[in-house]
Formats: sequence, C-alpha cells, structure tokens
Amino acid sequence: MSKENENSNVETEVVTEEVETFKTEEVTEEVETELEVDELSQLKAEVIEWEDKYLRAHADFENSKRLLIKDKTAAVSYANESFANDVLSVVDSFDSALAMIDTTASEEGSEVLEKIREGVNLTYTQLTKVLEKNGIKAVECEGEFNPDIHQAIMQIESEDKEAGEIVQVLQKGYTIKERLLRPAMVSTAK
Repeated sequence: MSKENENSNVETEVVTEEVETFKTEEVTEEVETELEVDELSQLKAEVIEWEDKYLRAHADFENSKRLLIKDKTAAVSYANESFANDVLSVVDSFDSALAMIDTTASEEGSEVLEKIREGVNLTYTQLTKVLEKNGIKAVECEGEFNPDIHQAIMQIESEDKEAGEIVQVLQKGYTIKERLLRPAMVSTAK
C-alpha cells in the first residue's frame, strides 16, 4: 500500500470512529432524555397522587372537626335535660297546688287563702320564667292532636269539639329548645 492509501485508510477509520462515537453519543443522549422524561412523568404522577391524598385527608379532618363542634353544641344545649326532667315534677306540684287553692278559695272566699294563692302563683311564675330562660317551654295544647308532642290517654265524647281535637290537658308537656322533653298527656274527642 502506498502512503496515500494508508493515510486515507487511517482517515477513513478516524472518520468512521468519529461517526460511530457521534451516533453513540446521540443515542445515549436520546435514551437519557427519554429516561428523564419518564422519570419526570413518574414524579408528576406521584405529586398528583400525594396531592389527592392530602386533599382527602384534609377534607376528612374538616368533616370531623365540624361534627365535633356540632356534637359539642348539642351536648351543651341539652346538658340540662336531666335536671329539667326532675324540675318538671315541681312544676306539676305547683299546678296541682294552684288548682286546689282556686277550688278551695272559690268555695270559702277566705282572704288568707287568696294571699296564699297569690304567693304560690308568684313563685310559679318565677319558676316558669327561669325554665323559659333556659329553653324549656310548655307544649301548646290547643286545637288538633299532634302525636309528635301529645300523648292521648283517653277519648271522650264532646259536643263542642270535633273528633281528634284536644278536650282536656291531664299533664302539661314540655320541650327543651327543639327537643321534646315530655309529651303532653291529653284526652281527645271521639
């Protein structure tokens, strides 16, 4: 081989090596770029997944917080329910005492009995005001029977009331805020 040929072969080899190196580098860069894109896609997917988990956990926390506040409010509002039930027997006693005094006072017409009635009535009024201040109110017992707040004890004949209307209140019913504390015991017309 001549020197020129040798130089040409060497140059060809060098050029071939450079081309192969260039191709290898290009392929390597493409593979690395694809790997970076895949890795980036995976990281984005993980971020979306974690963000979703965070939002769900936060929503659960807010719901739990809201329920706890609601439960706390209900517990505070109705904490006196047991005490109120106990006080209702005192109110019933006052009702009975006032009814007896009214009956006796009308028969005897005694001034002392009238003063006693006035004192008992004032005490009864104070007691009912305290109960109302704490959200305890008497159930309305006029007109139509309502099974949600009334309990029918008996049915009686009545000429001036229609069937299903309340004729007589045997025991007052009470509510505490919007909750029924005790239903009113009534008699209804047949």
